[in-house]
Amino acid sequence: MTLFNPKELRALLKPADRVLGLDPGSRQIGVALSDVSLMLASPLTVLKRGKMAVNVKELAALCTQFQIGALVVGLPMSLDGSFGPAARAASDWAKDISDRLECPAAMWDERLSSSAVNRFLIQEADMTRKRRHEVVDKMAAAYTLQGWLDATAP
Repeated sequence: MTLFNPKELRALLKPADRVLGLDPGSRQIGVALSDVSLMLASPLTVLKRGKMAVNVKELAALCTQFQIGALVVGLPMSLDGSFGPAARAASDWAKDISDRLECPAAMWDERLSSSAVNRFLIQEADMTRKRRHEVVDKMAAAYTLQGWLDATAP
C-alpha cells in the first residue's frame, strides 16, 4: 500500500477501527494502540525485531485481535528536520509492513520521543534503568501515536 498523508489516513478509518502505533527500532518494535474513539493512545507491547515474516505474523495477529484499520509508524527525522538514512529505513520498513498486512499506514515524526519518555520515567515515575528499558519502546510508540491522534483530530 501507499504511505498516506497523516490526515488522509484518518479519513479512511471505519467507525469501530483502532490504530496501531509502531516505533521500529534496531532491536525492538514498540507497539501502541488507540481507543475506538481515536482520542487516546496506550502502550501495548514490545516485539523483538527479527525476520520480517515473523514480525508481520505478530502484527497481523494484533491487527485481527484489535480491529486495526491503520498503522502510524514513527519517522526518525534528523534533529534539523532533514530526512536522513534512519528516516529512509523506517519509511521503507513501514511501506513493506503496510503492503504485507494490507493495512494503510502513515509516517509520523517521532524525533525525541524516546528521550521525552525516558525523561518522564526518570523524573516522574522514578523508574530504574532496567524497568525503563522494558517499557520505553512501547511508551515511545504511544507518545508518537498520541501526537498523530491529537494533530489529526477533527
